[in-house]
Amino acid sequence: MIANPKSKPLKKTLPLLLLAAPGLLYFFINSYIPMFGVFIAFKDVNYAKGIFGSDWIGFKNFTFLFQTNDAWIMTRNTLLYNLVFIGLGTIVSIIIAILMSELLNKMYSKLFMSGLILPNLISMVVLSLLVFAFLNADSGFVNHSILRPLGLQEINWYSEPKYWPYLLVLFQIWKTAGYGSIIYFASIAGIDKSIYEAAKIDGAGKLKQIRMITLPLLKPTVIVLVLMSMGRIFNSDFGLFYQVPLNSGALYSTTQTIDTYVYRALMQLNDIGMSAAAGLYQSVVGFVLVLTVNTIVKKVNSENALF
Repeated sequence: MIANPKSKPLKKTLPLLLLAAPGLLYFFINSYIPMFGVFIAFKDVNYAKGIFGSDWIGFKNFTFLFQTNDAWIMTRNTLLYNLVFIGLGTIVSIIIAILMSELLNKMYSKLFMSGLILPNLISMVVLSLLVFAFLNADSGFVNHSILRPLGLQEINWYSEPKYWPYLLVLFQIWKTAGYGSIIYFASIAGIDKSIYEAAKIDGAGKLKQIRMITLPLLKPTVIVLVLMSMGRIFNSDFGLFYQVPLNSGALYSTTQTIDTYVYRALMQLNDIGMSAAAGLYQSVVGFVLVLTVNTIVKKVNSENALF
């Protein structure tokens, strides 16, 4: 009996498909099934009539959304914060990965890597409590132990919006840079060591090896990760912008993002249609940005494009 040749590829790929199944199921349930509710953005939701019986209002939810000052504030904040997170986060992650790859003692390398990953495991609720312990106006560490002994004016951190762009960037980089360096560290570990040995024989120092070998070979990884990040450039970490500033109304000008706006529109204004419109706007713009950046990368270097 002759075996079916088509069954061999299936037998080879079946373990990989089973391995990917939980992730695919997660995305199907959390990303694709909710797309059915997109039509809510075009309705004036009336609980008495129900979602399906509510009146269609076309683009009125979007019109009302963009006629308010909140549209500009949340779009500006979401976009600028994410651009800084992507750019500065990538640079810091690469630096950490390079430094970790230079540690010859494997035990120290694993120890430091564990310490760098630890902040990523801390929930935003816990982080908000830690931040409050440092920035509390009455008994916070910064005011009580640093500014007061130095005779400097104490700061009411949760009422001063001008400090929070820097604070939020600092908290985000501290929390995610170590975890983000893992992929770059793995890419560096996969580089052929003979290339470094040849460069060393030619007289290239460590910095020159990093500049001429490590960074160019990391470019495809950087491009793929940046492209994937661009897809979420209009998404923000809800916990970072809502929990950490303790939902302070005085800080909305610098902490209001699309995600926090959708939450407040739904929970405080009870406006499902407008919150759905903001979410749809967020998804469409993110999708367009991924296509745009990928097209640019494909024109510059098609081998590094995502698709």
